[in-house]
Amino acid sequence: MTEASRRRPEPHRVLLTLHGHLRARPHEVYEAIAARCDPGEQRRSRFLADPRAHLVVSEGGRWYRGEYRVVADDHGSQVTHVILDVSKRQRPLGRFSGRAVVERAPGEFDRMLRQLRLELEG
Repeated sequence: MTEASRRRPEPHRVLLTLHGHLRARPHEVYEAIAARCDPGEQRRSRFLADPRAHLVVSEGGRWYRGEYRVVADDHGSQVTHVILDVSKRQRPLGRFSGRAVVERAPGEFDRMLRQLRLELEG
């Protein structure tokens, strides 16, 4: 499967944006997120892990694009997770299919941040 693009495809629509903070260095946070998101050799989705930009992108299905970006701040790292609908023609399908993903995302993001705090801040 091909690598995901660093640039968001057009058209796209942001479905959800989540933010969190960790008291850990940005590169360590990026590496932990990239390891969790990497679908491995047998992947069916497009994936990108860009260490210079601290950006992790996963694309799959007809509509889904998920982005994690890690940015340094005075007390560690800000983590942003964005879920996008990147379907080209079937916008209603993306909205319908994405509803369950969007509904689960805040809880999954919070769980991941709690796990990363235990691993990286302890």
